[in-house]
Amino acid sequence: MKKRLALLAAGLLSMAGGASAATATIPDIPYTRFQLPNGLTVIVHEDHKAPVVAVSIWYHVGSADEPTGKTGFAHLFEHLMFSGSENHKGTYFQPFEVAGATDMNGTTWFDRTNYFETVPTTALDMALWMESDRMGHLLGAIGQKELDTQRGVVQNEKRQGENEPYGRVDENVLANIYPANHPYHHDTIGSMADLDAASLADVKQWFHDYYGAANTTLVLAGDITLEQAKAKAQKYFGDIPAGPPVPRQQPWVVPLSADTRGVQHDQVAQTRIMRTWAVPQLGTDDAVQLDLATTVLGGGKTSRLYQRLVYQDKLADDVSVGISPFALSSRVQLSVDVKQGVDPAKVEAAIADVWKDFLATGPTADELERAKVANLAGFVRGLEKVGGFGGKAVILAEGQVYRNDPEGYKKDLERAQQATPASVLAASKKWLGKGSYTLTIMPAAPGFDPAAEDKAVVGLPKAEGRPAPVMPAAKRYTAGASQVDRAKGVPPVASFPDLSFPKLQRGKLKNGIEVVLAERHTVPVTQVQILFDAGYAADQGRKLGTASFTSTLLNESTSDLDSVEVARRKERLGAIIGSNCSLDTCAVALNALNAELKPSLALFADVVRHPAFKADDIERVRGQWIAGIAQEKTDPTGLALRTLPPLLYGKQHAYGIPFTGSGTEKAIASLTAEDFKAFQRDYLRPDNARILVAGDTTLDAILPQLDAVFGDWTAPSSAKPTKNIGTVAAQPKPRVFLINRTDAPQSLILAGLLAPSTKAKDALDLGIANGAFGGTFTSRLNMNLREEKRWAYGAQSMLSDAQGQRPLLFYAPVQTDKTAESAQEILKEARAVVGPKPLTDAEIAKIRAQRVRALPGSYETTSAVLAAMSGIVIYDRPDDYVQTLKARIDAVNRTSAEAALSAVMHPDSLTWVIVGDLRKIEAPVRALNLGPIQVIDGDGEPVKSSK
Repeated sequence: MKKRLALLAAGLLSMAGGASAATATIPDIPYTRFQLPNGLTVIVHEDHKAPVVAVSIWYHVGSADEPTGKTGFAHLFEHLMFSGSENHKGTYFQPFEVAGATDMNGTTWFDRTNYFETVPTTALDMALWMESDRMGHLLGAIGQKELDTQRGVVQNEKRQGENEPYGRVDENVLANIYPANHPYHHDTIGSMADLDAASLADVKQWFHDYYGAANTTLVLAGDITLEQAKAKAQKYFGDIPAGPPVPRQQPWVVPLSADTRGVQHDQVAQTRIMRTWAVPQLGTDDAVQLDLATTVLGGGKTSRLYQRLVYQDKLADDVSVGISPFALSSRVQLSVDVKQGVDPAKVEAAIADVWKDFLATGPTADELERAKVANLAGFVRGLEKVGGFGGKAVILAEGQVYRNDPEGYKKDLERAQQATPASVLAASKKWLGKGSYTLTIMPAAPGFDPAAEDKAVVGLPKAEGRPAPVMPAAKRYTAGASQVDRAKGVPPVASFPDLSFPKLQRGKLKNGIEVVLAERHTVPVTQVQILFDAGYAADQGRKLGTASFTSTLLNESTSDLDSVEVARRKERLGAIIGSNCSLDTCAVALNALNAELKPSLALFADVVRHPAFKADDIERVRGQWIAGIAQEKTDPTGLALRTLPPLLYGKQHAYGIPFTGSGTEKAIASLTAEDFKAFQRDYLRPDNARILVAGDTTLDAILPQLDAVFGDWTAPSSAKPTKNIGTVAAQPKPRVFLINRTDAPQSLILAGLLAPSTKAKDALDLGIANGAFGGTFTSRLNMNLREEKRWAYGAQSMLSDAQGQRPLLFYAPVQTDKTAESAQEILKEARAVVGPKPLTDAEIAKIRAQRVRALPGSYETTSAVLAAMSGIVIYDRPDDYVQTLKARIDAVNRTSAEAALSAVMHPDSLTWVIVGDLRKIEAPVRALNLGPIQVIDGDGEPVKSSK
């Protein structure tokens, strides 16, 4: 299997090694497809690198199939599928949590509804029993209570999306790009009125019409054989009826005959221009050509529009162009964030200029070649994963459901390889020269009524020519007798596979830099990370945002290369180089194809060692950065993460800063090249660095290559600074801080306490206790606010990692009219868990089992291995930390977990930040008497109360 996996990247490697994209070998995902007598299509892909199996089940129904007045029903039904089944009462997640499932979820889109999970190989029977039970035995478990619960959850999901900046855009765009009788005219989440109108009769009819075996594809990818798959599929699914024939919606591409426009107002920091074209559906040659065209036009820093709008004319902070391929019609969408103070008309004029030139000349050969490398590189890197939201199971399922061809991806890759400047130009002229819809989203003035504005959107009328749905060819299906006694309940999972994690190896470069390696020979890719002891905490005594800003500038110019040439070289090599900071560290990372490892390492070292901090780069990034801070202040979560940490730690503490790491506008505006050089000198230096390597290499092979580019790197004579991460006393009493967000459809509650360092001896105990309290789907907090009260799409408690005291945060976006009640429930749960209702042995055992049993599936990818290595280095863990984690988790019991939680959980010392419409929430929150209340702004400064 390792050889087979290695072949997946062969095409990309040959291309990166100097061959033309047109001659590259297409990656292969070997599979077998068969159909049960009842019509269920099953696809099997073997990948034995890890003892896990991805289960991905796709129903060929989505929001495009919803009749008038039933918008949002496909997605609502997806939620109902997690409410339990006739033979398993209660939430669907519980058995999977205990079994250690990873990547578990369900999603709905225009043309499909899918459910997926990756489980330990020994838990496959449990997973298939669960999937087949809700597929064949659902309706007896769904009553009015379940419908009302999930209706409330979905409506809060809708509110949560609309509460984000630009969150109302999709609904407007779809209404104006597709005719009223087009299946894509409405968005998947639907309207509040239609959700309110959904009835139990609708539920039963939807299940009957669309959830039959013949309308379903099951993909099993991972540690399984074909023989096992055939037997298990027949055993668990063979008795489920085929269901009625499902009429198939037909492709209908209806480009606009002329350019149209609309305006939307929102609580946003800057104007955004979004322009959308209706183009051909996925699987067509034109869709592939347009994918390449959009990469050239707006696929990154080297693209034409980015070069013109951001670099040359300095009119925008960001620009992107991409294609969203769907089964009936695709969309090409351009998005531009207009720089503060710039007339949007100037931006549109520049866009028109670039567009006109592209439609006249098309891409250059070099532009097209780089686009091919970038697109194929992204595809190949996704092949390391068997399931989840992406990975091989998804690729095979998409091909089968949308195209009746699991290998449909190969045809698209072949078309892309064979594309020429002329073919890309022809498709672009044909489709991107047609009419489009431009929506300009502008900051709202006081008194703005978003509901009234949305209601006034007319959208496109019906159009002639919609093709009629086509019934599938008549076929006789038969369901067999049941082979499962479902009265016995969910099959127990009695054993679990052992974790396989590479042994860490250590070495040193000539200059003393320590190198830590984890060999992982799955795909011919090597990942390298240089880890510096720095982070946001290193901003202390400096201008806030210095660490992150400096890290970002590493990805700009070097002494010998300007920022565009750095980007071009990465594209040509198929390499990914990125830099970022977290609370305690800054890191620069390389993801390189082995065939191009030497030049990729050379470029990587140039970026790390020789940043130029050029004035043009600084000013361009500064504008983007300040715009980003402004956007954080219009985002409820961003606001809370900016304001809560200084309140928890105090502004004099190294952690008493916005946890976004972006700093403040004043600080960013004053940063100079000297500030960046000083930070580089003090922190981004070889005697403050460790190099982590994971991937397809050996210590003997990688050390000389690293020595060649980093071995002569010498440290400055100045001493390394010491970060002052002091201990903060617990707050003596609760405090409440309110931030106004007028007309917000939801409120965001973020409350915090301080916990010991991640390095603390009882860190695992506290983590498991938190998992039971608020860290999993079936935790107390989420089950209360989401499943019982229906006031939130989700609620959770989180422990962020830190070398010093770390924050324990309670996070709950809730509906506005239940803000005070939700805060009261959070407080009630916090008091109960350290009071009259402590955690039980069963709750602790559940989380303990979940953590241990999820280990085999948690390190499926090289990136996951590298992340674990980072934790080992940052938190001074032993090299065999992962391999011995099971024993330490098993040692956690209720007493130790309870002790760890009790030491931290002080409900009457909570610091609350609540973001919402104070006209509606301030009085009820004050009436709770949670503690002294202060109204603050987005910088944490006091403002006059509305009372």
